[in-house]
Amino acid sequence: MHMKTSAADRDIRHNEMTRRIAGYAATLLLIAGATVAGLLIASRWGNEPVALLYIPPVLVAALICGLWPALVAAAISTLTYNFYFTVPYRTFFINNPADVVTVTALFLVAVVTSRLAASLREQSRRADAHAARNATIAGLARRLLSRSGEAAVAEIAVRELARLFRSQAALVIGHGEPQIIASVPTSVALPPSDLAAAALTLETGAPSGRGVRRVDLADWQFHPINSERAVLAAVGLAREDGLPPVAGNQRQLLGNLLDQIALALERARLEGEAREVAALRERDRLRSALLTSIGEDVKPRLNAIAAAARTLRRSEGGDKSLATTVAAETAQLGRYIDALVDLSPGDDQEPLNIGPLAIDLHRRIVRRDGKDVHLTPKEYAVLAELAKHSGRVLTHAHLLRSVWGPAQQDNIDYLRVAVRNLRQKLEQDPARPALIINEPAVGYRLALQ
Repeated sequence: MHMKTSAADRDIRHNEMTRRIAGYAATLLLIAGATVAGLLIASRWGNEPVALLYIPPVLVAALICGLWPALVAAAISTLTYNFYFTVPYRTFFINNPADVVTVTALFLVAVVTSRLAASLREQSRRADAHAARNATIAGLARRLLSRSGEAAVAEIAVRELARLFRSQAALVIGHGEPQIIASVPTSVALPPSDLAAAALTLETGAPSGRGVRRVDLADWQFHPINSERAVLAAVGLAREDGLPPVAGNQRQLLGNLLDQIALALERARLEGEAREVAALRERDRLRSALLTSIGEDVKPRLNAIAAAARTLRRSEGGDKSLATTVAAETAQLGRYIDALVDLSPGDDQEPLNIGPLAIDLHRRIVRRDGKDVHLTPKEYAVLAELAKHSGRVLTHAHLLRSVWGPAQQDNIDYLRVAVRNLRQKLEQDPARPALIINEPAVGYRLALQ
C-alpha cells in the first residue's frame, strides 16, 4: 500500500508540474507572438495598438497558472513593450512622457486583468472542489444506505475512507478497551499507544494521535464519530510513510463523511433495537397466549378438584383431613395460576398511572402527558420492574438481576446509565427527579403520586 500511495503522490506532483511548465511556456510563446505581431503592426499603423496585444498572455497565465505567474507575465509584457516599442528602442529607458503613461497604463491594465482572471480561476477551482466533495459525500451516503447492521456499515465506511485518503483505516468502538470492528487491510492490529489514542478519542470526543497534539507518539490519527448524545465510535487513519493522513484542506471533507457514518451507525442501532423490541413483543405475545391456554385448560380442572374436596368434607365416613389438605393445596395452586395468567378478579389490566406517566405493562406502552415515549428494551425493563413494585425500594442487585441477568448484578454503571436516560425522557426536571427516586447506596424506587 505504501508503494501505491507514493506512486499516486508522484503522479499528482508530476501532473501539476507539467501543467505549470506548459502554462509558462504558453505564456512566453504568446508574449513572443505578441511582440512579432506588434513589430509588423507598428511598421504600418504605429505603436499605439500594440499595447493591447500583451493582454492575452497575461490572461492565459492567470487562467492556467494563477495570480503570481500572471503578475510575472504582466511585468514581462510591460518590459517587452518598453524594450521594442518606446523611444529609445532596444533599451529600457523612456524619453517620451506619453510613452511613460502608455507603459504604466499597460502594466496597470495587465495587473488588474491578471487579478480578475486569477480570481475567476480560483472561484472555478473552489466550485469544482465543492462539487467533488458533495459528490463524494453523496456517494458514501448512498453506499451506507444500502447496508443494514453496524458491521456492514463499518466495513463500507473504512473501505471508502481508505480509498479517499490513501491510507489504512479502522473503525473502533467500546469505551475503556477499544475493539476494531472493521479495517482496511483486514489484518490491522493496533499497538498499545494507538489503543490509548483511540480510547482517548472515544472518551473525550476529540481527535488524537499522529499529527494531533494529544498522544502524538501514536502512529494512527483518530477522529470521533458523534451522535447528538454520545460518541458512537472512532475512525483511525494511518499512512505507512509516517505522514499525517489528513491534510488541512481535507478536514472539512472528513468531518462531513464522519457525519454520514454517524447517521448510518445510529440508524443501524435503532433498527437493531426495533428488531429486539419486536422480538420481545412477539415473545410476550406467545407467552401470554400459552399461559392463557394453560389457565383455560387447568383452571376448570382445579375447580372440579376443589368441588370434589368440598363434597368429601361434607360426606359421612370420608377422610376429612385428607379432603381438607386437597382443598388447601388446590386453592394454593389456583392462586398460582391466577398470578400467572392474570385471571384474578381484582386485576382489570388497566395502565398504571403515576403522576404524568401511564405505564401499560401488558401492551408495553409508556406515555407521558398522553404522548408515547420511546424507550429502549433495557430502559423499559428497568421502568417495568420499578412499576411492578411502585413505592418500594428495589436494590441495585435486584434490578440488575431482573434486567441484565445474574452475571451482571455487580455492574451498577449499566443501571445508572439506564436510569439517567429514563429521567431525561420522563422527568419534568431531570436534574431534580420526582418520579424515579434514588436511595443512596441501596437502589431506586418509583414514587407514588
